[in-house]
Amino acid sequence: MRLRSLKNKLALVFCGITLLAMTGVWFYVVPQLESSLRAQRRDDLKRVALATVDSLQRVEAGSNVRRAKHLDDLVRAIADTADARVTLFAVQSSHAHPTQFWILTDSAAAKQVNETKLLAHEAATGNRTRTGYGRLNGQTVTQAALPIGSHKRAEWVALYSRSLDGVTETVSLIRRRLLVAAVLAGLLAIVGAYLVAGLLSRRVRRLERASRRVAAGQFVAPLPVKSRDELGQLTAAFNDMQQRLARVDRARKEFVANASHELRTPMFSLGGFIELLEDENLDEASRAELLSAMHGQVHRLQKLAVDLLDLSRLDAGSFELEQDHVDLAEVADMVAGEFTPAVRRGDADIELRISEDIDVTCDRERVAQIMRILLDNAIRHTPSGTRVTISASRRNGNAKVTVADSGPGIDSGTAPQVFDRFYTGDSNNGGVGLGLAIAKELAERMHGEIRLNARPGRTAFTLELPAGAHGE
Repeated sequence: MRLRSLKNKLALVFCGITLLAMTGVWFYVVPQLESSLRAQRRDDLKRVALATVDSLQRVEAGSNVRRAKHLDDLVRAIADTADARVTLFAVQSSHAHPTQFWILTDSAAAKQVNETKLLAHEAATGNRTRTGYGRLNGQTVTQAALPIGSHKRAEWVALYSRSLDGVTETVSLIRRRLLVAAVLAGLLAIVGAYLVAGLLSRRVRRLERASRRVAAGQFVAPLPVKSRDELGQLTAAFNDMQQRLARVDRARKEFVANASHELRTPMFSLGGFIELLEDENLDEASRAELLSAMHGQVHRLQKLAVDLLDLSRLDAGSFELEQDHVDLAEVADMVAGEFTPAVRRGDADIELRISEDIDVTCDRERVAQIMRILLDNAIRHTPSGTRVTISASRRNGNAKVTVADSGPGIDSGTAPQVFDRFYTGDSNNGGVGLGLAIAKELAERMHGEIRLNARPGRTAFTLELPAGAHGE
């Protein structure tokens, strides 16, 4: 037997529990039952003895009736009524001699009943009724000894004895039935354990095989969840884990592919520009134009490197957020000032619409980073001179910052994808499609969110933070 097997372990556990239960019944319940039945027989005998001893009391109280011929008949009649053996002892005691007993009569016509004198002696010396158990003719009996005489001294002792064979037979029957029940329970425990373990082991093996395939990178179809027990919950958790891993794996592959593409494009461009610059016949105007284009590609590579670093830190959970009291109006004014060169070039017309101080508890630098991303996104994806407004408000305990533009808007079919990594919408804006994804991650880390409200002629991104927002 392999103890590592779940079936064998469960079978041993079930059998062990059954054995412990049966042992407890055998050594505790059955003895208690036997003791209770014996006590019931004893108390019943005492009650019958007290009810039938009056006739002997009257005979003993008579002046000349100790040797009455009908004494034997009376004792036999009392024995028949009490359904017990009745032995009548005479008692003689004095200060000089110990208490002596002899049999006056016995319902079984016995002349020697040595095994019963102890309880009769206790009843005579104590002059009170005594009950107990003893041995009579090799049998275990329950007894009741009643003193007969005056309040000061007992003259006779009537000893009632009743066999306990019925109790013994009942207890023996219970023990035999218990043994049979123990064997049947043990067999049922083994069969039940193997059936239950078989069902459990099949489900566990199915999970094990699926886990090994997922570990090898081979995602499987969702496993069926047929129950609500712990294994059913584990199966559901496994399916959820597999879906998450599949999404992460797809995102990783897309990330690597997109990042490689985004890096390869400027690198090839820089390589081509360098080859053109090596031409000795290149005029100064063309050289200056090539250098300007190279600066743009280098700036694109720098931004891509920073964005990739931010995303990797967010994915790794190592992005630490500070908790500061921040005035959103002040941060918005600072970020808008950073885009002054773009305004002077005519790329956009930035307008602030903030009339009050709005304080929140959050990470100042990360909120400023989100605002830069939203503002840069609005300028990059709209025609030159488009009006871009920055507004802030407080409502229902939440602080909101909205960056809106009056550009052509976003198509409703592509709106859900704007927060996806490497999604750019068009290939001519110079972006790499990571800004909005980073902004969304940062907002969620500060227990906030970014919502998009787009229609033809207006696109608005709203950053919403709880008034007591804090970082993870």
